[in-house]
Amino acid sequence: MRYYEAQGLLDADRGASGYRDYHENAVLRVKQIRHLLGAGLSSEDIAYLLPCATGEAPELLGCPELLAAMRSRLRRLDDQMATLARSRDALADYIDAAERTGSESCPPFDDADPEPVPA
Repeated sequence: MRYYEAQGLLDADRGASGYRDYHENAVLRVKQIRHLLGAGLSSEDIAYLLPCATGEAPELLGCPELLAAMRSRLRRLDDQMATLARSRDALADYIDAAERTGSESCPPFDDADPEPVPA
């Protein structure tokens, strides 16, 4: 919760003893934050979206600025997924090629050093 507070997502007062005193809506706010984090949103995105959030799930008001921000994040996620898919396909191709040309006498590899270790 302190992380959420540091990110400006959650407010707390300090009691005389120095302990944090969270507002009564803090539990709901944390649930909203966790749902939005689960959607791949950053804490910066969430700080922007929270004023438009209602309910635990949460439901978001569809104002144009909010929709633009979420569409932008969705495009970034799509780009990341496409990059990962290309990397996965390339790695699968390397595995297939290595299996076709398989050899029992590959040089050993040291896990800490990606370069082959001379035998």
